[in-house]
Amino acid sequence: MALPQVVILNHKTRGTQGFRAAVTRFLIVDDHPLFREALENAIRWAAPDADIVEATSIDEALAVLSSNAIELTFLDLSMPGTTGLSGLLRIRKAFPRSPIVVISCHQDAQIVASVLSLGVSGYIPKSTSKEELAHAIGGVLKGAVYLPSCYRGIAAGRRSKGPAQELLKRLHELTPQQLKVLDMIRRGLQNKQIAYELNIRETTVKVHVSEILRKLNVMSRTKAIIEMSKIDFANLAVDAAPKPMQERA
Repeated sequence: MALPQVVILNHKTRGTQGFRAAVTRFLIVDDHPLFREALENAIRWAAPDADIVEATSIDEALAVLSSNAIELTFLDLSMPGTTGLSGLLRIRKAFPRSPIVVISCHQDAQIVASVLSLGVSGYIPKSTSKEELAHAIGGVLKGAVYLPSCYRGIAAGRRSKGPAQELLKRLHELTPQQLKVLDMIRRGLQNKQIAYELNIRETTVKVHVSEILRKLNVMSRTKAIIEMSKIDFANLAVDAAPKPMQERA
């Protein structure tokens, strides 16, 4: 299967704001062109000399990460072909040491806590200002985990309990290929279709499916799909979790 074409943007801009550092390569993973452009502009405000690579799907992002030295990935949680946190899980599993900052419109405390439990380097609402984004980039590149002040009270609860957290632990046991197969099962693809999409034998797909069911401790594909619904954003949001602390005036 041919790798998707990658668009690399490398044009310098001038500015007095932001931090000065060696040339850094960032990856933006988002399927909305207008938001990718807005995020690129914000990143350039913080790091004028940066290389910026764009991906519009999780598969593209994985291809970019496998063939480029990416210092920091900005990931939108709501990507096509994903359920809740499944896209983030696939990237974290394939590249566990690659720093990821989640950029999302979801601001529920339990969603944030679940994302933090997967070891991301930051969680930034899409409404964040350029100044705050510049501060976040600088901190993450120095090894810090960034959260807006209104969410820092939940950092200690990043390993919160609940059905979703237990499922995330089991999902973490799946291989990158098994996670991809599981996403395809959730989308309703049969073994023959999965084999075609992944360019592998149908018998190999059957082995993956058996391992997926075993690791998730379920008896059927339908049960696996039901389990995956636990990490849907709607279900995460209603799960019990600490609420964001209100900023003081």
